[in-house]
Amino acid sequence: MKNILSEQEVQQLRAETRGTTKTIHFNNAGSSLHPDVVVDTVIDYLYEEAQKGGYETEYTYREELENTYTLIARLINARKDEIAVVENASIGWWLAFNGIDFKPGDEVITCEMEYVTNLIGLLHAQKTLGVEFKVIPNDEQGNFRLQALEDAISDRTKLIAVTHIPSTAGGMIPVAEIGKIAHRHNILYLLDACQSAGHVPLDVQEIGCDMLAVTGRKYLRAPRGTGFLYVRKEIQDKLKLFFLDGFTTQWVTETDFKPRDDARRFEVYEKSRALTLGLGKAVEYALNIGVERTWQRVQYLAGLLREKLKNINGIMVHDFGDELCGIVTFSVDGMEAATVKNKLAEKHINVSVGKAVSTLIYMNKNKLGNIVRASVHYYNTEAEIDTLCRVLEELVKVRLLF
Repeated sequence: MKNILSEQEVQQLRAETRGTTKTIHFNNAGSSLHPDVVVDTVIDYLYEEAQKGGYETEYTYREELENTYTLIARLINARKDEIAVVENASIGWWLAFNGIDFKPGDEVITCEMEYVTNLIGLLHAQKTLGVEFKVIPNDEQGNFRLQALEDAISDRTKLIAVTHIPSTAGGMIPVAEIGKIAHRHNILYLLDACQSAGHVPLDVQEIGCDMLAVTGRKYLRAPRGTGFLYVRKEIQDKLKLFFLDGFTTQWVTETDFKPRDDARRFEVYEKSRALTLGLGKAVEYALNIGVERTWQRVQYLAGLLREKLKNINGIMVHDFGDELCGIVTFSVDGMEAATVKNKLAEKHINVSVGKAVSTLIYMNKNKLGNIVRASVHYYNTEAEIDTLCRVLEELVKVRLLF
């Protein structure tokens, strides 16, 4: 592949990640192994904070903390004043979704891949506000149906809210094409990019979304408890605010106040500065390598893994669609997903269980229970994939003996 990472680069990146010496990590859709520089950044900040004081250390690192917003804006091609640092994608999504002034009878259009937290949000809005939502199912090939989206839009459609990459499937949806439809009909567009950031290149100008929610711990390789929310400048005043303090306001008098004039109005003041700095360092790390290049390697490794799994009798790969990502889902005949996960863990191989509830509509439609999820990242290797497949072959053989 053009511009794919060289073997020398991969080995250098692995050398900069302590965890690669301890385990084979195929749970990057859950939480990636952090680069050493991210870990050291967080720990060093905490040590300094313990010695100098919290506010004093924050002042010392004020420029680096501020630069986190600049780096995130670069990552997704946004403006710095359109970025809010939050704890995770779910927080960001809920701030954006519940900030919309829904009225009874308003419609939201979503996809069958929508994440459980977002589905709960839609159901809650239905129960409490009288909001209706429509689900656009994928076609038989596993692709999102753009024409069905067009056909579902009515004069009551207020929001299109979709998940770019699902939790328990390897497919993707055409977010830029959806953005064009949303723009053409003047409908708000909320994108869950929880699995996307650091995984695939993201450009909010090209996608055309109004709001985008991201978690840091997954493909961005940032610490847990980090994430960000993008809110397009032009709609920030249209979203309701749920928490206000001295940080989220521009000025306060005894009789009135005014919110900040940027996306940080959606934040809270008291958060971990060490984690914020770690998030910034992780984003910088991704930018320095180039997400376009790492995305090509992820596609290559995921494709290799799928092909090898398909050649193992007793294993069923469940991913389908025209464009697939780094998440590979499969099941082993006669074995619970949790059992497979635990057996692999004994060999120091990390995978995860894709729970049916995580993408409930998709899993129910395809009659899938919990499945095994192996999610690759650019620091994984062909040798690690071979090891995973060899252990799985052994599991299948042992099962057939009993």
